[in-house]
Amino acid sequence: MNDKDIQRIETHLRRTFGAAGIVLKARPKQKDSAEVYIGEEFIGVVYQDEDEDGSFMFEMAILAEDL
Repeated sequence: MNDKDIQRIETHLRRTFGAAGIVLKARPKQKDSAEVYIGEEFIGVVYQDEDEDGSFMFEMAILAEDL
């Protein structure tokens, strides 16, 4: 993911979830995804959609110990 994509997705997630603290961080070894954080808390990963150019998927796991 390039910096422009990361900024666009970050803005979209902040607006959608009403959380100004959402930050995307590029993954050094993976060029097709970025990690999503709220503050210092890792919450998921955004991936480029392989089937649709310009689209992305957000994946978030909810673990039993977090509930």
